[in-house]
Amino acid sequence: MPVARAQGLSAQPQDLAPNLLTVPGESMLIDPPPAPPPVSVDASPLGLQADEVGLASWYGARFHRRRTASGELFDMRALTAAHPTLPFGTRVCVRSEATGRSVVVRINDRGPHIRNRVIDLSRGAAEALGVMGLGLKPVELFALESDEQDCPAP
Repeated sequence: MPVARAQGLSAQPQDLAPNLLTVPGESMLIDPPPAPPPVSVDASPLGLQADEVGLASWYGARFHRRRTASGELFDMRALTAAHPTLPFGTRVCVRSEATGRSVVVRINDRGPHIRNRVIDLSRGAAEALGVMGLGLKPVELFALESDEQDCPAP
């Protein structure tokens, strides 16, 4: 059976049929059925319990030397991040699911201000994770206690 292709994606014709509305002489796509609920992730592939799992983005030159929500000047080379709720000064281990690398960042700003993201990393943190140029990255967050200096061992 031939495979229908659109924008790099593929689907079998029978999978598309329920979402097509035929009008004499043309077809148009109608709303697809609702997606299944997201799968809950209880633990990382490394067997550690993540405090938060989701997508990360990064910000840099556009905000360099501007004031963060904590009042300090943003340094795009520093290992810092923006989080919507964690207290300023909280240290968080961020582990990239794409590269397997991890970095400890300090929360000094509020964000991300775009839905479905869990953290905005500084350029320095994104470079340390090896995720520059990858767009949104899946990450795991591990809040560190005040006496912890490093990310949890895998």
